[in-house]
Amino acid sequence: MADKILLVGATGLIGALLTRQLVAQGADKYLHLLLRRPYREMVGKAKVHVQLQENWPATIARIKPAIAISCLGSTMKKAGSKEEFAAVDRDLVGAVAAAAKAAGAKHFIAISSTMADSSASGFYLKTKGEAEDLLRAQQFERLDIIRPGLLRGERGGDSRLGESLAIAASPVLDLLLQGRFRRYRSILASDVAAAIILLIGESLPGTYVHENDAIWKMV
Repeated sequence: MADKILLVGATGLIGALLTRQLVAQGADKYLHLLLRRPYREMVGKAKVHVQLQENWPATIARIKPAIAISCLGSTMKKAGSKEEFAAVDRDLVGAVAAAAKAAGAKHFIAISSTMADSSASGFYLKTKGEAEDLLRAQQFERLDIIRPGLLRGERGGDSRLGESLAIAASPVLDLLLQGRFRRYRSILASDVAAAIILLIGESLPGTYVHENDAIWKMV
């Protein structure tokens, strides 16, 4: 793992776990974290870039990553409106991908959502699908899109009642979700982070979509 790795979204559930795993594995010397706010976790030798969002493309151009990873994601509660949600989960993801491609990145890995589809009628899945379309349009040599089910893990202060109730019920609900419905099962965020670690080392060209079963096979 000797290539520069750019990670955006390191303050989120998966991003924070991924950062810790990369540091623990000694990949921190290749790691660049791009953030909107100061990062208070231990990052070893990783380089932390705190920039206004509008300055991200110029910063990515200076970093020149070979691999870019997006763990960006908001919630309607945090965003405050559909427009602000889309500004992060679609527009910012797309802008990072475009900047990474322009800077020479060959490989892009992104967290999306189960059933993301730009033609979906629901706003959330439609927005996630539009973000995926923006990623595909960049034509990276390799693109990995990760579509996990309900994420389980410590979220700190980002508490969501509906999601908390679903997580509490997940041991029972997961047993009921069989066959093609396994994609909706809950999954540990640490498993998703571990899968990203493995994908970083993949170089076979193409576009790959990884849902729950594919993630579990990797870890």
